[in-house]
Amino acid sequence: MLADVLSYLCCPHCSTTLTASPGSLRCESGHTFDIARQGYVNLQAGKAPVTGDNADMVTARHEFLSAGHYDPIVAATVAAASGEGCVLDLGAGTGHYLAAVLDAAPDRVGIALEIAKPALRRAARAHPRLGAVGADTWQRLPVRNGAISVVLDVFAPRNAAETARVLSSDGRLVVVSPTPAHLRELVSALHLLTVDADKAARVSASLPGFVVSGEERCEFGMSLTHGQVLALVGMGPSAWHVDGDVLAERVSALPQPVRVTASVTVTRYVKE
Repeated sequence: MLADVLSYLCCPHCSTTLTASPGSLRCESGHTFDIARQGYVNLQAGKAPVTGDNADMVTARHEFLSAGHYDPIVAATVAAASGEGCVLDLGAGTGHYLAAVLDAAPDRVGIALEIAKPALRRAARAHPRLGAVGADTWQRLPVRNGAISVVLDVFAPRNAAETARVLSSDGRLVVVSPTPAHLRELVSALHLLTVDADKAARVSASLPGFVVSGEERCEFGMSLTHGQVLALVGMGPSAWHVDGDVLAERVSALPQPVRVTASVTVTRYVKE
């Protein structure tokens, strides 16, 4: 709930403390933010240039992740994020990964930061110790300086400067990113977006001020139905680039079940 994470948040306009009143949050300078009936609050400063994933993408992600297909990635993320203190999930989507981290640590709370309203509605009810907050990852985050012990970045954009600002001095950034082998069986068959061979180097280059403290590769096979393949593609970036009818026709031509490789790196960073 938002009450659990209120002390870690701040006003997106003036960075002052937020307090709760019935149906809203209010800062010392008088800025007020309504709490949606679904339980999330929008702390976006100004109009966001993007709206994030649409409702169909969010539904596909919820169905696919809830079925457990990515459970090895979830487990690797939980292990990398172990410890104490508040966890901030950037581009949290439905809050699936953050909820698993909180399940493993009964004394921790977490902030699911997300721009897409359909995802925020899901995240707000993903875990009782999770607060869902609407904000743009690329702008100043509505989070206090040095308040966060672990920042999660799972298949999401990375804002190095803001991540460094909100992390405590001994805090940790956990980045989950695909390797070139990720979904390789589907990339050619369905004409999906590819992951370039320099992905790992580009991720680290996008994080000035951070150094790698550890890294694991998580790779495993999945056996999927055609419907599950459609959900897998529909929840990711390729959904923006492939027509739905064309995708369905290509998927129908695949043998069933479809064998698919999931391959990611889970990298831990600390501040220099």
